[in-house]
Amino acid sequence: MAAQPEGAPCWADAMFTDLEGAKSFYGEVLGWTFGESSSEFGDYTTAYADGKAVAAVVPPMPGQEGLSQWCLYFASADAAATAARIRDAGGEVLMEPMQVGDFGTMCLARDPGGVVFGLWQAGTHEGFEAMAVPGAYCWAEVFTREPGRSDAFFPALFGYQSRQMEDDAIDFRIYDLGEQTVLGRMEMGDDFPPEVPAYINVYFAVPDCDEAVSRATGLGGVLRFGPMDSPFGRFAALSDPQGANFSVIDVTTTQGEMPKLSDIS
Repeated sequence: MAAQPEGAPCWADAMFTDLEGAKSFYGEVLGWTFGESSSEFGDYTTAYADGKAVAAVVPPMPGQEGLSQWCLYFASADAAATAARIRDAGGEVLMEPMQVGDFGTMCLARDPGGVVFGLWQAGTHEGFEAMAVPGAYCWAEVFTREPGRSDAFFPALFGYQSRQMEDDAIDFRIYDLGEQTVLGRMEMGDDFPPEVPAYINVYFAVPDCDEAVSRATGLGGVLRFGPMDSPFGRFAALSDPQGANFSVIDVTTTQGEMPKLSDIS
């Protein structure tokens, strides 16, 4: 796949204290295979679905042991310029733009509501080689207790247009980049324990949601929500055995009408 446009999700990775355990778990649940660990880049290990690079796993940095969490990266044509816009929009740069060999330049940041995310300025590594196919990244949602802050921040940063779901039961918004819908935003309700921080929930596509949930829970994962049918697919939210949250979705099994969305001026 070609490099994604500025502001589009382009890569995902996660840190795991037990790297071999993570490889075994996701290999069984998502069908991933793994490349050789790169000792030059901290044993960064690429995951493949049907031979296409779809994510990566890496040991934690010193002092971050036991803090497993998926990180979604957004494409940036100039990571230093985007980092400056992050600060201007009220966010925080956690890791200044850093060149990773000839692969590209990365940066880590946090929105005003505490949501951690990454930037990726592509070099030879352009990001996802496949999307929305079994084992690959499919979708993501900002889960936040301060939706107003995320709703101001991300459109200011990437020029998103926003649409609000017309549903009094939930506060859900989607962000569009031109004609492409790239990200959702969900307010975290009382069903989220207070110790769970704001985060971006990453969805991976699977051919059978219920089978993926069965595999995950059988390997020590925890089912957090679902499986549930929706107009977008049958999905479920999980935590892996090391505590990283993610979701699986079968986009071929849909039910119900698409929700109505209102443009936000």
